[in-house]
Amino acid sequence: MRFLGRSLAGIFILALTFGLLAYAGSMITGAVQERMAQEPRSFPQRERVIAVNVVPYEATAITPEMTVFGELRSRNTLGVRASVGGTVVSVAEAFVEGGDVREGDVLMQIDPVEAQEALSRIDADLADAEAGVRDAERGLGLARDELLAAEAQAELRQQALARQRDLQERRIGTAPELEAAELAASNADQTVLSRRQGVANAEAQIDQANSTLARVRINLAEAERNVRETTILAAFDGVLTNVTAAPGALVTPNEQVAELIDPAALEVSFRVSTAQYATLLTEDALAGTPITVGLDVGGVSLMADGQISRESGTVGAGQTGRVIFARLDEAPGLRPGDFVTVVISEPEIDGVALIPAAALAADGTVLAIGEEDRLREVEVELLRRQGNDVIIRARQLTGQMIVAERTPLLGAGIKVDPIAPGGADAAPAEPEMIALDPERRARLIAFIEGNAYIPADAKQRVLAQLNEPEVPSAVVNRIESNMGG
Repeated sequence: MRFLGRSLAGIFILALTFGLLAYAGSMITGAVQERMAQEPRSFPQRERVIAVNVVPYEATAITPEMTVFGELRSRNTLGVRASVGGTVVSVAEAFVEGGDVREGDVLMQIDPVEAQEALSRIDADLADAEAGVRDAERGLGLARDELLAAEAQAELRQQALARQRDLQERRIGTAPELEAAELAASNADQTVLSRRQGVANAEAQIDQANSTLARVRINLAEAERNVRETTILAAFDGVLTNVTAAPGALVTPNEQVAELIDPAALEVSFRVSTAQYATLLTEDALAGTPITVGLDVGGVSLMADGQISRESGTVGAGQTGRVIFARLDEAPGLRPGDFVTVVISEPEIDGVALIPAAALAADGTVLAIGEEDRLREVEVELLRRQGNDVIIRARQLTGQMIVAERTPLLGAGIKVDPIAPGGADAAPAEPEMIALDPERRARLIAFIEGNAYIPADAKQRVLAQLNEPEVPSAVVNRIESNMGG
């Protein structure tokens, strides 16, 4: 009986445990269903404000600058050629690559022996021709004297014939005597004609002798010129390049032995697109438009000003745009063949503003700061691109602020925190002048003094700046960038 009682008690406790578990499960299920049936709670959210850099839209008159690349060339370029052939016996000390010569300087001497011999032969021919002219003149004088004598004799024969005819009329003379007088007069006339022919032949001989003398004199002038051309002179002040001759070399007629370039008469040739060419055209001629060329050499910028002088007459096959030539003023340090940057000043545009290129979207809109510092899109007119900037026109933006750098996070209606140029968050400007320690100063001076590509005047100017207590930071940065530091 005790065993049965304990068994029943165990079964009761087990049934009670399952009941409690079932009750607990039903309570959890009901609580979860009630929780899921409730509406979700909402938390208040704050609007995100983005800090942006802004620039003011200030309408003004701007002179756009077009930047292209060009090559320097000399307007005065002359090929130095040997007019006569022969052996080079001597050359000038300056007759080397890069030699500086002056007008009239002797550049090269060709052996003049053959030219002198030819000149001597023609001198002898000239003496013979002059003697021939004198002989012809003497012959003409003799022929004229013979003509005068023949004419006098013919006149006497005519007088004798007249007397015989008079005697015949008075029946004193005889017929044979008259015939003899007529025959003598005829022979005298024939002699006169012969003497006239002799005078004509003598005159023709004089003409022929004078023609021969003229040809000989022409040959003499040519021989003298050949003798002079054995000495090659500089035609103008300039610099020699492409020098190929040396003492002992054998040159042929018209062979180019060097090239003479005038480095002071420089011009730059550059190509612009058709659209750029159209923007440069004004009511006035294209010639006279100011330009500036620049070349960075060892940290020193070589600059020169000039004006457009002409443009190409045709467009080459397979090419586009226009080739424009500009004449430069004084250009110290620049040489023909330099590849330079050309900055062209375009006609002035009024009522426009210069803003960063990053502020302009591809659809031609900018983001302006509106009411409550919210952005709004404004369509503008793009006129020019100036490196990292653009020139736009938008009269509705006068006096307003524009986002300087657009990002995908920015759009119309977004509230921003504008940061004006020069504000607290702006990067500090690099000082214009800096003081150098002795080691750094010595390193920069040694680099400039050892650079053979910097012209002497530019080198002196940079060294003078480096010896000052404070040096422009732009100069120091440019030199160190070329040093690789």
